[in-house]
Amino acid sequence: MAKLPIHTDKAPAAIGTYSQAVRAGDVVYLSGQIPLDPTTMEIVSGGAEAEIRQVFDNLKAVAEAAGGSMADIVKLTVYLTSLGVFPSVNAIMAEYFDEPYPARAAIGIAELPKGATVEMDAIIVC
Repeated sequence: MAKLPIHTDKAPAAIGTYSQAVRAGDVVYLSGQIPLDPTTMEIVSGGAEAEIRQVFDNLKAVAEAAGGSMADIVKLTVYLTSLGVFPSVNAIMAEYFDEPYPARAAIGIAELPKGATVEMDAIIVC
């Protein structure tokens, strides 16, 4: 099966040796997104909630570039440097998704690239 890279200027450019996403058949694997503004490539200001929203916006842009949408996400993984912001993740996630919600894992970690407090990756089927 051929794998096809996905790219959009509406999400941050890859800052390493990876693609924003890769399609393999009907499945698209979205790389982890941190809260970078795609135009400045800097972490957005405004605290954890602003960062969470930016991550969802970045995932949305990549999903759309792949021909899908947030509704096509079947698996979401959330990485947080503080599990104390998990209630904010839940509240903001409800703004981006309708039921049935994707399967999800949330993982507390020590550190993320560029000092981000949140990163998410996803799998979509479209």
